[in-house]
Amino acid sequence: MTAEDLAHHGDAEATPGLVDLAVNVRRDPMPSWLAEPIAATLHDLAGYPDAGPATAAVAARHHRPAAEVLLTAGAAQGFVLLAQALRDARRPVVVHPQFTEPEAALRAAGHRVERVLLPAGTGFRLDPALVPPDADLVFVGNPTNPTSVLHPAADVAALARPGRVLVVDEAFADTTGPGEPESLASRRDLPGLVVLRSLTKTWGLAGLRIGYLLAAADLITRLAAAQPLWAVSTPALAAATACAGPRAVAAERDIAVRLAADRDHLVDRLRALPGVTVAGRPASAFVLINVAGADRVRLALRERGYAVRRGDTFPGLGADWLRVAVRDTATTDGFVATLAEVLADTGPATGAGPGRPDGPDGRTEDA
Repeated sequence: MTAEDLAHHGDAEATPGLVDLAVNVRRDPMPSWLAEPIAATLHDLAGYPDAGPATAAVAARHHRPAAEVLLTAGAAQGFVLLAQALRDARRPVVVHPQFTEPEAALRAAGHRVERVLLPAGTGFRLDPALVPPDADLVFVGNPTNPTSVLHPAADVAALARPGRVLVVDEAFADTTGPGEPESLASRRDLPGLVVLRSLTKTWGLAGLRIGYLLAAADLITRLAAAQPLWAVSTPALAAATACAGPRAVAAERDIAVRLAADRDHLVDRLRALPGVTVAGRPASAFVLINVAGADRVRLALRERGYAVRRGDTFPGLGADWLRVAVRDTATTDGFVATLAEVLADTGPATGAGPGRPDGPDGRTEDA
């Protein structure tokens, strides 16, 4: 696994003209209660951004003091701040498969990264015992991209301990159901806990770049010291304020219910295809599948108008994995019909199978 592999993301697959099943960003029209505050800021951009009101709004949503919130230019910036501010970490560990930016940011900051590989045979479920006890900086996703697994909050919380910074990537937490089951965003009792959130997924704001970190005030101070001045733009701050309000929270719950129905439809259709295995119990806005000869399948899908995310650039996965975004049922039906045609045309191929990700099951390895 090279640095170039870690830098590969779904947007590289989503060529204009293709049906985009590679990027996990919701594409519905922006509601007026969000679009109007953002648009209003465009009439007065001469002043420098003031993060105070948005910080207070996010803090109120998660029942925290404002000193425990740091707004960022997307959740990805949060990973960079952690890697830069915590250069004194002795044994950083990333639990894979997961979003590759945490490891990429750690490497760029000069850290020697160890990987814990969750096995496909257990549905990629988190086993806290696999994380070395002396790891002092641990990254885990919940729900995890790309596996779509939602780990029990108790299992994630079991990783917290004095002397360790535990970073939980909850970029997709609002996709998992009303009330965000298994989220730790409001937990203030766990030592060293950092929760990252993104507003770009559900609200289609990837181009605006807005996310935030939740942590103890002293750690937020360290992270803020590594952040550039005025890192979050005024339009992005307006979005953060709007998305933290009760109207947004209620809308997220409705979206999560509809998403669950669309996800169930996609999973049912995929599981009906011979040679396709759906990993674990998907709980987010995407589904991970195992199919022999996945790279050939992916290229054939592109020729027929569909973009899906290759899986082999995620540590812990091999060449026979693809990630598919959840879309409306009509889009799913068209995609699955095309996938069935591709599988029939490409014929059987040998592959690793769903129980054999790259590396031995549960192994901790240096990256």
